[in-house]
Amino acid sequence: MKVESVKLIECPRDAMQGLHDFIPTDLKAKYLNLLLQVGFDTIDFGSFVSPRAIPQLRDTKEVMAQLDLSNTRSKLLAIVANLRGVEEAIAFPEIDYIGFPFSISETFQQRNTNSGIAESLNTVTQLLERCDKHDKTAVIYLSMGFGNPYGDVYNNEIVEQWATELVERGTTIISLSDTTGVSTPDKIRELLPMLTTKFKDVEIGLHLHSTPETRPEKIEAAYLSGCKRFDSALKGYGGCPMAKDDLTGNLATETLIEYLELQGVPLQLNKAMWQEALALSLQVFKD
Repeated sequence: MKVESVKLIECPRDAMQGLHDFIPTDLKAKYLNLLLQVGFDTIDFGSFVSPRAIPQLRDTKEVMAQLDLSNTRSKLLAIVANLRGVEEAIAFPEIDYIGFPFSISETFQQRNTNSGIAESLNTVTQLLERCDKHDKTAVIYLSMGFGNPYGDVYNNEIVEQWATELVERGTTIISLSDTTGVSTPDKIRELLPMLTTKFKDVEIGLHLHSTPETRPEKIEAAYLSGCKRFDSALKGYGGCPMAKDDLTGNLATETLIEYLELQGVPLQLNKAMWQEALALSLQVFKD
């Protein structure tokens, strides 16, 4: 099932969050301003979470103050982990999307947000209500959507059950997330059509983590399964530091772009700005 158009969500926040050495605020803002000129649908740029949990992103507010949004078609997305973060994010009119990681693994939900699934479902409900009141859109990440490393029970029925719970509460965008890189092309071909067929009015996307060797096959499986929303990060940087000690990177944006262009998908990206961002990334993500 080929698709004619896709939404590209660039995720520098995900790419930066696990780095040990703090990236200077000015450098973060410079990098994000380049990405804002490329033409992505959305930039996942920062988070409103405890600086003790994610110290790399403690300067999200300061970074946002330096962003130039005067000539970009990209929207801003920020991640939150609790209601306090929701209230902080909602206060900024520049932010269009507020993302919340809702895990179908009880162990990971506790590790990631310091709350269980039941409490987090309540957070989602209140997030959706606040987004409606403040003209924003919630993006709910179905974390550990392809399995988990903790031994928590997992199967397709559990994925469908929690997706149904989210949709019934008013979720309009779900990003099925492979937090630790365990997804396979076969599993993508199972889960994505299952969700898009059942929830025809919901935007279903994929947030895949992957090793470089398996990125192309996962991208192809997703595209041929009808995926219209892809999360990725330049050069595949990133990984979730709350999931396990060794990080599995994101889909590499350049690999995704190359594949989609070969399929004839019109992306309308500013390649000059993209090349500048690639060059600057050597400073942002230096060893």
